[in-house]
Amino acid sequence: MKQSIAEPIYAAVGERNTLIFKRSLPASVKTVWSWLTESNLRRQWLADGEMHLETGAPFELVWRNDQLSEPADQIGGASESEHSMASEIVEVERDRLLSFTWSDTDGVTFRLEGNGQETGISVVHKALPDRETLLNIAAGWHTHLDILVARLRGEKPAPFRDAWRQLKSEYEQRIPD
Repeated sequence: MKQSIAEPIYAAVGERNTLIFKRSLPASVKTVWSWLTESNLRRQWLADGEMHLETGAPFELVWRNDQLSEPADQIGGASESEHSMASEIVEVERDRLLSFTWSDTDGVTFRLEGNGQETGISVVHKALPDRETLLNIAAGWHTHLDILVARLRGEKPAPFRDAWRQLKSEYEQRIPD
């Protein structure tokens, strides 16, 4: 039975605490690529920050998770819960692959495969340092991907913190110690 996009799709855990998400997104590859790489779109589901799509290019991601359920034009102003992370592009293939460094992990990679008006996305976040970080990031990616699906559908996303807390609890049950 094919799983509906509306159903939650949980991360798989691979070797060395690697998270693997697979989703089907309701948009073309070009549209999804724009939502991954263009700051004005990415800030509506993940984090703000200009990217120069060249291997070795540094960039900064700025999260304002408390704003993610707001209308697009209200996302990006000052936020009490704002935090940022310096990163660097590791690999890029337009409309197919984006990989970059991520704090004290082995980085995150997005792979896209198109099928007309749907795009398969794979998000792999490698080598999370411990179980607590794994749980936090699993709930985070899951919530951010749910917000991306809502945005692509033109729907209002659920508030980030509420969804993240619920998903973290679910991941605590799903991922053994």
